Amino acid sequence: MYDVIIVGSGPAGLTAALHLCRAKLSTLVLEKTVMGGELMSRDLIENYPGFPNGIMGPELGANMVEQVINLGAEIRLADVMTIRVEGDTKVVNTTEGDFRSTAVIIAGGSLPRKLGVPGEEEFGNRGVFYCTGCDAPAFTSKVVFIAGGGDCGLTEALLLARMASKVIVVEIMPQLGACKSLQERALANSVIEIRCGFKIEAIRGREKVEVVDLLDIETGQSTAQRADGVLIRVGLLPNTHYLKGVVPLDVAGQIIVDECMKTQVPGIFAAGNIRQNSPCQLSTAIGDGATAALSLEREFFARR
Repeated sequence: MYDVIIVGSGPAGLTAALHLCRAKLSTLVLEKTVMGGELMSRDLIENYPGFPNGIMGPELGANMVEQVINLGAEIRLADVMTIRVEGDTKVVNTTEGDFRSTAVIIAGGSLPRKLGVPGEEEFGNRGVFYCTGCDAPAFTSKVVFIAGGGDCGLTEALLLARMASKVIVVEIMPQLGACKSLQERALANSVIEIRCGFKIEAIRGREKVEVVDLLDIETGQSTAQRADGVLIRVGLLPNTHYLKGVVPLDVAGQIIVDECMKTQVPGIFAAGNIRQNSPCQLSTAIGDGATAALSLEREFFARR
């Protein structure tokens, strides 16, 4: 039995753990994949205060994980299946068994949105991938296409450019959606090629990805391009599939919370880009985590 269980070890979850551990509350952090969450697949982070020259995502993530462990947080790898409310107790059902607590903070972030083209499912883990931090080394000296020219797409293009021989960013809109500083860095990198106004129509090959079919939106002409890999970065879906019927969700699948990060279910809070109207920024995720932890502490443990 824990005081608090946190679902997700990204910046929101780790910030919440930091505050809870300092309040001497027994805290368990559950993570499905990589400790540090989305930070571990980020390249140089330049929009987080206090680092004039930026900081690498994996470095910041590793530092945050180490910090909460040193403060006494327990961290386990487990995939959360559902959450049940049994009286005043929350039961978090996972692939590693059930864990119980007085309160829960859901900070599980988002999942990559699928591109939805022929070959995407067929070549999953055979050239089609969604996480640069997990899969980039497999594409050393190879040609990689990236679907999506937003902040995430260009951030991962810059990371892949350190290993791949060529990185081709495909953006369906006439211009990139990423912030200007990322655009400048990508355009100045000789390994990165930008193709706006194009769409990936299909991904083809035999045993693995070999060809990408590109459609020119303006002319309607389709061409086959040689490729070794395709990274999909066309948006995110909140990781809330297991929460239907547990807490109220909005039409986008995000968790509905108030200004204190409280859901409508007593004892369940949400933080980060999993919650409704999140700006999906590192700094706001950290703020959400702190808000959820402090709100929770005041409501459930102030008299301890």
